[in-house]
Amino acid sequence: MTSRSECSPYGLHRVLEPRGVLPQQAARLDATPVCGPDEVLVDVERLNLDAASFRQLRQQHPGGPAVRDAVLEIVRRRGKMQNPVTGSGGMLLGTVREVGPKSPLGLCPGDRIATLVSLTLTPLAITDGLAGWDGASEQVPCQGTAVLFGRSIAAVLPDDLPEPLALSALDVCGAPALTHRVVRRHAPTPAVCVLGGGGKSGSLSLAAARRAGAGRLVALVPSRAEADAVRVAGLTDEVVVADARDPVAVAEAVGDPVDVTVVCVDVPGCEHGAVLATADGGTVVFFSMATSFSAAALGAEGLAADVDMLIGNGYVPGHAEFALDLLRAEPGVRALFEARHGQTPQP
Repeated sequence: MTSRSECSPYGLHRVLEPRGVLPQQAARLDATPVCGPDEVLVDVERLNLDAASFRQLRQQHPGGPAVRDAVLEIVRRRGKMQNPVTGSGGMLLGTVREVGPKSPLGLCPGDRIATLVSLTLTPLAITDGLAGWDGASEQVPCQGTAVLFGRSIAAVLPDDLPEPLALSALDVCGAPALTHRVVRRHAPTPAVCVLGGGGKSGSLSLAAARRAGAGRLVALVPSRAEADAVRVAGLTDEVVVADARDPVAVAEAVGDPVDVTVVCVDVPGCEHGAVLATADGGTVVFFSMATSFSAAALGAEGLAADVDMLIGNGYVPGHAEFALDLLRAEPGVRALFEARHGQTPQP
């Protein structure tokens, strides 16, 4: 391994195998809690597993203890949290313990932060065996350490929002920011559909689309109960119920094709429905880590669909503050987030 005095801003010095790849591609990272010159050492308090990864883990390992053991084994073996099936991870909340003298991140010891880079590339060690987690929630209380690199991103947690809500919003903050950008490009008043509009990224994306000037705004959800919740939240013009994995059902539920389709569904197989729901010349934005990009590309080709397809990479300048502002300013978004975390909605 490269000496700590020779830190790479990309984290190459933490890659144990195979050599020469970036940390996200690595099979194993060095998570030793020693701070390099441009690194930040964090005392971890909570992980937020991404939705696709958590769903897959619960399906493969029924029962909370089995899920907990699976996460512990992944982190022990890989030195990071990267689901071997979905390839995804999540992000974390913690307190800065130490900042290297050459770190460009602007953080200070004692800062309470949420990381805005994936756990799939973050060196991570868990020291408490996840004793405080029952395996039933994607938010994982824990004790451990993590390392941020020179090119990492983190946000200092706001004082005016409960930490679970802020962490949930920051976990998906790339989705509303990119949705806002794409919808504005299709101005004026484009039609927009969000598949999975009742979830975290989906509800924020609905609010972002409205703020960007969307005309017709459609939320597609999988159940009547979720449809009722989205209607009460008042985030959209239309709420339709369909299985996002059924392309024909999606197209029929949406009706007239839209200019922008945003996919926020955490299950595989939603690519073709998104393409069918989108008008020629429109844009599909894929945020789900369950997306098969080969299925999306080949499906669009097979349907002779003239649509642009974007990968939501999780980073847009200003994305963290934008998502937190939506959470503060949009009562419907906040109500859905609070319901998800079992909190009493704020008046």
